[in-house]
Amino acid sequence: MASSSTSSLLFPPPHLLALLLILYANPAVSCFNSIFSFGDSLADTGNFLSYAGANASNVGRLPYGETYFHRPTGRFSDGRITLDFIAQRLGLPLLPPYLAGPGEHDFGQGANFAVGGATALANDFFRAKGLNVTWTEYSLGIQIEWFKQLLPSLCSLDSGCHDFLNNTLFLMGEIGGNDYNDPFIQGRTVEEVTTYVPIVISAISSSIKVLIDLGAKTLVVPGNFPIGCVPLYLALFQNSSKGDYDPQTGCINWLNKFSEYHNHLLMDELNKLRQLHPDATIIYANYYEALLSMVRSPGQYGIEVTEAACCGPSGPVNVTSPVLCGDPAATVCSDPSKYISWDGVHLTEAAYGNIARGLLEGPYATPPIARACSRR
Repeated sequence: MASSSTSSLLFPPPHLLALLLILYANPAVSCFNSIFSFGDSLADTGNFLSYAGANASNVGRLPYGETYFHRPTGRFSDGRITLDFIAQRLGLPLLPPYLAGPGEHDFGQGANFAVGGATALANDFFRAKGLNVTWTEYSLGIQIEWFKQLLPSLCSLDSGCHDFLNNTLFLMGEIGGNDYNDPFIQGRTVEEVTTYVPIVISAISSSIKVLIDLGAKTLVVPGNFPIGCVPLYLALFQNSSKGDYDPQTGCINWLNKFSEYHNHLLMDELNKLRQLHPDATIIYANYYEALLSMVRSPGQYGIEVTEAACCGPSGPVNVTSPVLCGDPAATVCSDPSKYISWDGVHLTEAAYGNIARGLLEGPYATPPIARACSRR
């Protein structure tokens, strides 16, 4: 009789089978020849670790990276992130972090410019608002400049960049979340932070325009997650008013409405860009619904815990300062695949895999990345 572990390998449960299909389905290797990614810690594959140093952050220590890499890689997760699943599905190597250099694969097949803590807006904006800026200076504008500086080494600006960029997939984030996270954490009101949103959207739009002007043809632009479902926010804004919470999900209503406002403005801006640049394919990645679907129907994804973090201090949602995931006083759940949240802010590999599937095959990208790829 087969052991339970052997049986699970021979007959994986549906949610794991779906992830396996992402990895082992026939990749569209001739579609995109490279991927370039921008964003913050949700997309970072090691840039923060490269500039801050392995001892400067918990992300440089186990249990970060334990599930897939079995070592910390600078990803803010127990394993792969959405970007990794997309690269593997397209038959491309995992993207090297730009600040670490090209490594085993040169940057000809892509690079990741995303940095943990990055904002869409330059930090001078936040300093002018009186905020205490403790995060990275590597905002989206700086990441775009890195790409512009790298591009001449990848193709000839005079003759060869058209084909190169035409066969490149650009992932624009997620970016913008930290423009709101840090002010909220520092006690700014939702009324004030709401005034930042149009400025954030303008910064994202300007970066997209720069890439399209350079020759980019296919861009994936994620919206914001439903931050009212994020354990950090559930801990920060915990209160006894039942009216503040969605009775089905337990998420904080006003925070999710804030995310919806950001996403609404972003989608309107993307529609304007599509009209201005009809030759470009601009795909909106609906991170909001992708995450909310897991919160609403966790069993469909093999998830058992929707509100608490897998890694962190013991508590109602396993998120309390100053103890963080990776600290000696923190604990780690036995099976991260049963959780949505890894450390209270970032997601588990399993959750990222579910989001990647929704972007590659639908319904959380229009058109799905795989379909946009096949049409090329």
